[in-house]
Amino acid sequence: MSVAHVRFTASTAVEIPGDPAIDQGHRHEAGVVASSVYAHGVRIADVPIDEAGEWARKDGHVVWIGLLEPEAALLKCVQEQFGLHPLAVEDATNAHQRPKLEQYGDALFVVARTAQMVDKRIAFGETHIFIGRGYIVSVRHGASTSYTSVRQHWETCPTSLAKGEDFILYAILDFIVDNYMPVLESIHDEVEEIEDKVLARPMTRSDIERLYMLRRDLLRLRNAVGPLVDVCQRLSNGSVPQVRPTLAPMFRDVTDHVRTVQEKIDSLREVLAFAFEASLLVGQSQENAITKRLASWAAILAVPTAVAGIYGMNFKNMPELEMHYGYYGVLAVIVTTCLTLFWRFKRNGWL
Repeated sequence: MSVAHVRFTASTAVEIPGDPAIDQGHRHEAGVVASSVYAHGVRIADVPIDEAGEWARKDGHVVWIGLLEPEAALLKCVQEQFGLHPLAVEDATNAHQRPKLEQYGDALFVVARTAQMVDKRIAFGETHIFIGRGYIVSVRHGASTSYTSVRQHWETCPTSLAKGEDFILYAILDFIVDNYMPVLESIHDEVEEIEDKVLARPMTRSDIERLYMLRRDLLRLRNAVGPLVDVCQRLSNGSVPQVRPTLAPMFRDVTDHVRTVQEKIDSLREVLAFAFEASLLVGQSQENAITKRLASWAAILAVPTAVAGIYGMNFKNMPELEMHYGYYGVLAVIVTTCLTLFWRFKRNGWL
């Protein structure tokens, strides 16, 4: 059966409540989360993939397709419907891309990285967006929140959705950037706990390993977020013909949000670095205190040790040995010297 005759429909991706595992497997097999056509911002029908191109060519109509880890045959079908560039389709298939914006003739290809907290680690995914006259296709890979909520929200605002496919691109990018914040808030809460502990006691090995993991995840998140600034700037400065100048303020707003995310990432990484340095200083301070105590007691114990060593020598002519109160005098000297040293060390904060 040729690709052109394979019918991929959004209906095959309907969620079956009650069994998330079956839902996920069903969606993964079909690959199509949603495939709808809008006329003047109003959703009029769910359409099969192999009919989407015909709908997109109608005036005033926009086809919005959402795919989740699609197979090559499905992407091939989408490519034939909208005339997508082979290089862009190849990138969307491989799903190992950095955030970027590429222009292929009349079509636009945007890549953005997504992030979610999974088992206290940041899991990353990718979203590839194809946009052209009358259509927009989003392809999700890896960790990512479904864009169903975006679709449902803006379907309640036909006036906004009627602005076209470039507005839908803004809505998706804004949603991706907004979803960075819960990840950073989760890490921020953990960083505050680390700050509270760091001055109370030195870090254990597990604490240091966790701190290292957090800093590494934040660095990876920064590398994922950073290029998105350039993407949003290009979308807002009028250099991309697929985006109308009236939407430039919206993309500038997304750019500001991305920069805010960058600043929060840098701030958290600095706090973690300071926490590690503070832990080292606390550890060194405690080690110095222990060293001072040991040195103080060693100095105190050195006095009786030295005296006992002198009188323990086997010499015959030692005048002090014949003194009637010599033993008591030596003990008095030892005790006095030791007490004096103890007082001095205590006064100086060594004991």
